[in-house]
Amino acid sequence: MSRKAGMIHAMGSNAHLFKKLSADIMPDVEVVHLVDEGLPSMSAKSLHQSVVRRLARLATSAKESGAEIVMLTCTAFGRLAEEVQKLAGIPVIAVLEIVADEAMGVGDQIGILATHPGALATASEIIREQAALKGKKVQLKEVLCEGGLEALKAEDWPTHDRIVSKCLKDLMGSVKVVVIPQPSIERVADQLPESARKVPILTSGRLSVRVLKEKLDKIATVR
Repeated sequence: MSRKAGMIHAMGSNAHLFKKLSADIMPDVEVVHLVDEGLPSMSAKSLHQSVVRRLARLATSAKESGAEIVMLTCTAFGRLAEEVQKLAGIPVIAVLEIVADEAMGVGDQIGILATHPGALATASEIIREQAALKGKKVQLKEVLCEGGLEALKAEDWPTHDRIVSKCLKDLMGSVKVVVIPQPSIERVADQLPESARKVPILTSGRLSVRVLKEKLDKIATVR
């Protein structure tokens, strides 16, 4: 019997990326992809409960389709997994929490690169919270790739990649590790040759799918 997981995306491009990653990392798992492109416009704190309910409805839909666990790939809402899980009644994880935990073990000078202001703010907040929980001191350098989000929305990939690539190369010179929280810009890191990687670059997509598979495997062992 095929295992099944759910993924909730805020952008169609994320769905395409995670379909490829899932096929590569967990080909034996069927994935239910749910896309809600209205989510990025709801990052205001005043809409917190509305976003949680909206994500919970999507998670419930994945559960009704047979999913055993759901992953939120929308980085702007990376701290909502626990609240969504309570409402939907299914295990929920978030890519941003996964990559934040990984960064803690790499270095204390952490660069964060994003095109979306919400993703940048949420990533910074989560890394600071994780550091406090683990009793670690970290220095964060946040870089917003100006113009990158507009190019992404227009699917102008040459412009998008050029903007993000320049920001990434500049950032690597002043930190010990770079966190790329948005799966939508992971493509740029993939294009960078190993010889140009001055520091480790943590991208949320591939890492989070590996963790999703591990958690799905654990669910199977307790049944």
